[in-house]
Amino acid sequence: MANDLVLDTAIRDWVLVPLSLVMVLIGVLRHFVSKALQSSPTPDPKAFKESQVVIRARYLRGAANYIPLKAFRMRRTYYNNEENGLLHVPKGQAQNMQAQMFSDPNMAMDMMKKNLSMIVPQTLTFAWVNFFFSGFVTAKIPFPLTQRFRAMLQNGIDLSSVDVSYVSSRSWYFLNLFGLRGLFSLILGEENATDDTQRLMQTQMAMQMGGLGADPAKALGAEKDGLDLIQHDWVLPKIEQKAEVVLRQFLDH
Repeated sequence: MANDLVLDTAIRDWVLVPLSLVMVLIGVLRHFVSKALQSSPTPDPKAFKESQVVIRARYLRGAANYIPLKAFRMRRTYYNNEENGLLHVPKGQAQNMQAQMFSDPNMAMDMMKKNLSMIVPQTLTFAWVNFFFSGFVTAKIPFPLTQRFRAMLQNGIDLSSVDVSYVSSRSWYFLNLFGLRGLFSLILGEENATDDTQRLMQTQMAMQMGGLGADPAKALGAEKDGLDLIQHDWVLPKIEQKAEVVLRQFLDH
């Protein structure tokens, strides 16, 4: 019966503990290798300038009603002029993400290094576990589980009579692979290179710094259309009236 299984202490000493230690050591090694291969991305001056222009245009839209109409029209012309406006992008200059990536081989090489430092250790470790430790029952979960957890906890064991709470060696590898994030945060810090989710976020940030996050023509065009649609309504002449109303309400109370 499944409840009568007794795990040998040799499995704990020669399978469970070595596998866990190797996973931790490989994670630490991945961290230092990733740090050694990491190169600080060089932002594109053109993309940085375009992002600053978009931010300034957003500030203008937000504060449009606090400047006179003439000043607002002058600034809007400065941004939206069809000849030399800052937000006007000719159709031939629009670049997509793939074109900019191929024009910057250093960024593509850096992304490939990060992916290799993640894929190669995982592939070699899984091959090692599958060759030396396949078929072992290494541990037992101390609480009952439903049958839906069988495929996750008993990978490599084709015995339906074994209780679901028993964990195979291959499943223990996957549990360590996805469950050591908290331990690595304690050992290596929050910003460690073993966190794959953080790695994806850093890649996206690097792509955005290099101009790969979005089409710059779309961002500039959206801000240009937003400035064109603003209906200017100068609020400063009405401030005295609003102040009087507020003051009267305050004195009444």
